[in-house]
Amino acid sequence: MREGFLGQRVRVLPRPLIRELREKPIVRRFLVTDVGYFPHAAAHGRARAHGAPETVVILCAAGVGWIEVDGGPATRVAAGDAAVLAAGVRHRYRADSQDPWTIWWMHVTGDDADDFASSILANNGGPIVRVHDVYSAVQSMEEAVSALEEDDTMPKLLAACGAGWRFLTHVAASRILGATASNDRIRHVQDYLRNNLDTEFSVPELAAMAGLSASHFSTLFRASAGASIKEYLKRLRSARARELLLTTDLPVTQIAAAVGYDDALYFSRQFRAVNGISPSGFREQHEDEETATRTS
Repeated sequence: MREGFLGQRVRVLPRPLIRELREKPIVRRFLVTDVGYFPHAAAHGRARAHGAPETVVILCAAGVGWIEVDGGPATRVAAGDAAVLAAGVRHRYRADSQDPWTIWWMHVTGDDADDFASSILANNGGPIVRVHDVYSAVQSMEEAVSALEEDDTMPKLLAACGAGWRFLTHVAASRILGATASNDRIRHVQDYLRNNLDTEFSVPELAAMAGLSASHFSTLFRASAGASIKEYLKRLRSARARELLLTTDLPVTQIAAAVGYDDALYFSRQFRAVNGISPSGFREQHEDEETATRTS
């Protein structure tokens, strides 16, 4: 069954409007064309031998479903899972017969939508992603549906696109973060680092904090943060240093110490490596900009 679920919500843009919007700024790069909510969707299913013209995204909020992509085996989709089906790729999906899913879904098109799909599906990651912040993901989907339920004027189209964009950032970030259990340990360490920038750490110490071996911890950390522990800490310290340079009159030596550098010269080299300018130059640059703004 394709439709007719009690409490369902569906909005589909007319095809002539979609063709017109593909020539408009902003929405030509990312456009939500179809969006909906199917609660307890018993007997729901779709089979597309040539895929859909747009990328299809499904968020399972409850129950269970099954998805097949490009003739592969059926993959289980449970509550908290998102499925990303790239445009033009053969697929089939259906609700579980015993515990049918409740889903939010949307179709998106445009270069940015393609980039999201490519990023999420890269490295044979598969179409199913465990979403870490399901509440926020559902909220984004609900906002997209609500916007198009009002009308299809440009303000509401932009609101729907913004909500769709936010939803896909949840999915993309969840793909990078990986498994929840390991990621919770990594986030714990990241929080500790942010709150203790003036302290020196060794990788074995941080790994012990996460309850992992040093090598496994380093691998998981890089996958989560997109950078090595050393590089991540350098970025954190640089961000805090920029804040202090902009909001205080502390000398550079004190700022260096506040963010964990005993050697102010070494701090300056690290700061320049991230920001392309020395700490003093950074402060002077922003002071000059503020002066120019006040006198203009």
